[in-house]
Amino acid sequence: MFRLLVLVPVVMVISGVMAMTGRGGGNFYVPALIACGSTMHQAATTGQCILFLTAVAASFVFHGQRTIDWKLALVIDPPTDVMAFTGGYYARLLPGDVLKFVFAGFLVLTAFLMLRSVKERPVTSRKRFGYWRRQFGEYEYVVNLFLVLPITAATGLVAGMVGVSGGSFKVPLMVLACGVPMRVAVGTSSAMVAATALMGFAGHSAAGDLNVSWAIPASIAGIIGGILGGTFSLKTSPKNLKSIFAYTTLAAAAFMTINALLSVSN
Repeated sequence: MFRLLVLVPVVMVISGVMAMTGRGGGNFYVPALIACGSTMHQAATTGQCILFLTAVAASFVFHGQRTIDWKLALVIDPPTDVMAFTGGYYARLLPGDVLKFVFAGFLVLTAFLMLRSVKERPVTSRKRFGYWRRQFGEYEYVVNLFLVLPITAATGLVAGMVGVSGGSFKVPLMVLACGVPMRVAVGTSSAMVAATALMGFAGHSAAGDLNVSWAIPASIAGIIGGILGGTFSLKTSPKNLKSIFAYTTLAAAAFMTINALLSVSN
């Protein structure tokens, strides 16, 4: 009971900070749940439940401010969702320690990608097969579907297995590969996070890894944090959002790596 009382406020803080950057916060929920005594597989399942509800709450905020490109989300997210279910269901085939190292490596890569500076790229009027020229409000960008769709599918598989939403990779993908503005990427990622987390949660639950007594109170805390985080995100500069995204991701990677090393040594 004491561990649950500690977990709830921690989840609320995590969800607030992560919702600011377009992520549900699974890359912190999972380590927090493990630190409170949960197994890797139960932590992944509970994390996906919190992710889904937190992302839905944040999406309401972003949608109200018109920072979600719904058409972009509907095109690039389905491969992620399908593979998230697959990853969630088959996660039990891999040892928990292996998943922890996969999780940490996944986070380090995305963090360093977001620390890169983004250069303005001209948008040409020439039409090319597989390249989608997208106009959203005052912004215009080009989505390379041959690059984006396979990456989002692979992201969904890994995200579903380790109990995260994939927002840690989708935001850098949209910003760096497609030229999507940071604020739009954050809002759009929140909508995609909800769908991916739901599919990953369904896959883990089908495998019988859900701990309801932890999932319900932690998810309520996540909803509150998601609303607050979405509100603060709209008041934060894109440059600061990128920095928050990168450094919190590196912190989660370090935490999970240490946890995995300690598990192996024991």
